[in-house]
Amino acid sequence: MPNASSWSASSPLLLLWEDSSSTRIFLSLLYAVLAISGTLSNVMVIYLVFSFKKLQTTSNAFIVNGCAADLSVCALWMPQEAVLGLLPPNSSSLRSAEYRLLRGGLLGLGLTVSLASHLLVAFNRYVLITKLPSVYQALYQRRHTGCMIGLSWALALLPVPLLPGLWTLGSAQSDGSSRYTALLLALAVLGQTALLLHCYLGIVRRVRGSAKRVSVLNFHLLHQLP
Repeated sequence: MPNASSWSASSPLLLLWEDSSSTRIFLSLLYAVLAISGTLSNVMVIYLVFSFKKLQTTSNAFIVNGCAADLSVCALWMPQEAVLGLLPPNSSSLRSAEYRLLRGGLLGLGLTVSLASHLLVAFNRYVLITKLPSVYQALYQRRHTGCMIGLSWALALLPVPLLPGLWTLGSAQSDGSSRYTALLLALAVLGQTALLLHCYLGIVRRVRGSAKRVSVLNFHLLHQLP
């Protein structure tokens, strides 16, 4: 597979495909379609939330934050991948370490903030359903919500310098540092998934418990009717 190392550094999806002109054109078209559809859908969600006051809730604030993060991938990263996929594998743009750093940073930033936003939405619903209203109101004041959103971006910026190491995983220059970076990201995703499951399973248990109490109450009320 000629020039595999240079092209795999450009697009990780090609690690799963045969490196050929038709494959690069197909992936470029796929990136273009995803970029257009993703940008339009995320912009529409943001517009709707800001246009209707009833939609301006705490949970939707985290959803808008996730949409803004997705825009960094759909509107900034994917169009570049679509264009680079049409360039020859030995292009100087693909070999530029600084440019790969920028693209890796955009991708890592968007994905990290998006995952953090999903976790914030899940935790918000968990507190809303399983805790007392006073606890929810005290935790999700406007100032606290803004701090949570800002913290999601601040935490996402910390590992950005490490993320471009993933671009060398499929090449001959792959070393221990890139594998260590991939391991850290895998552990982060697994941790985020575990927290999501904890929140939603807690919601399911609470809803089931409430449904059982309502069923028992209705049963007693029916027997008391004349």
